[in-house]
Amino acid sequence: MRSLLNKLYLASGYLSGFCIVLITLIIVAQIVGRIFGFIVPSAEDFSGYSLAAATFFGLAYTFREGGHIRVTLVIQQWGKGARYFQELLVLVLALLLVSFMSFYSIHMVWESYIFEEVSSGYVSIPIWMPQVPVAMGIVMFNIAILDDVIMLLRRKNPSYKTHEGELHLEEV
Repeated sequence: MRSLLNKLYLASGYLSGFCIVLITLIIVAQIVGRIFGFIVPSAEDFSGYSLAAATFFGLAYTFREGGHIRVTLVIQQWGKGARYFQELLVLVLALLLVSFMSFYSIHMVWESYIFEEVSSGYVSIPIWMPQVPVAMGIVMFNIAILDDVIMLLRRKNPSYKTHEGELHLEEV
């Protein structure tokens, strides 16, 4: 199970990177098009969709790699019991918030699909299509947070601590 989850997090990182490359290719095509006198239809729209996808796909991978900003100035002075409960409280609150976001992201995709919403750019596409990566990314982030809550409840180190060089729970 751990191996499968790690592959999921790595895949989300690769998908995020792919979206960044896609943005680059769209912008280069637009530059080349201007030089030769043609436009790339809806380039701004597709770049924006790719940016949103890159952002949300990158959440789970970045969280697992300890790349999200954490301010530990105060809690590094606390004892291991207080730190444990603070970490657990923050992770549970994050899990609740991201679960809420996951539910409504999926709901947004579903509503866009049901109501057949389309984009208003040069190229009209069903709006649920660029919303799907956003929902997938937030769900992957939700899984990553849940994974760390479970790790903490088992008295093991959450993934972000491993990458921060903090003391491990077993060492304290």
